[in-house]
Amino acid sequence: MSNRNNPDPHSAASSGAELPMNSEMPARERIPDPEPADPAPDITALLKKAEDEAIDLKDAWLRARADIENVRRQSANDVARAYKYAIEKFAEELLPVKDSLESTLAAGNTAPETLRAGVELTLRQLNGAFEKAQIKEISPGGAKFDPHQHQAMAMVDSDQPANTVVTVFQKGYLLNDRVMRPALVAVARTAEGGA
Repeated sequence: MSNRNNPDPHSAASSGAELPMNSEMPARERIPDPEPADPAPDITALLKKAEDEAIDLKDAWLRARADIENVRRQSANDVARAYKYAIEKFAEELLPVKDSLESTLAAGNTAPETLRAGVELTLRQLNGAFEKAQIKEISPGGAKFDPHQHQAMAMVDSDQPANTVVTVFQKGYLLNDRVMRPALVAVARTAEGGA
């Protein structure tokens, strides 16, 4: 076999042809010499840098922990205040009602018509306070008995259909759709004495 088909550098050397030296190689074929590496980097500088980073991270962690603790404490205080003063607005609405009742009692000898007008005014103030506090009456006269809002005190014979509220002994009240007190009612009995 001839050496022309096999471009082996050893074969060129054995044929007597000389390889070009590194200085004679074109610039694109030259491999740059590697930078001399520092055999022992400054360990104390690296250690100092790591210690500084650790101190900074610990400081940031302590600050974040303190912030979270402050938020938790503030939230607990807010909840306690909200619980303690939850009825403040409602109480403010009731103060004029109390003032009206006291002035009625202090009036002495007043005509029954005047006394009745004062009581009606006081009741309107109380109804206004209830309305602002989202307190609604449950007065189910003539409605179908609802065990979620009514409490049956008696079953009575009536011309009305069975399970209809015949008499309301005491009104009930809702607070934002939650039953505060059920209405006390008498319910029409089913025909033929059935339950």
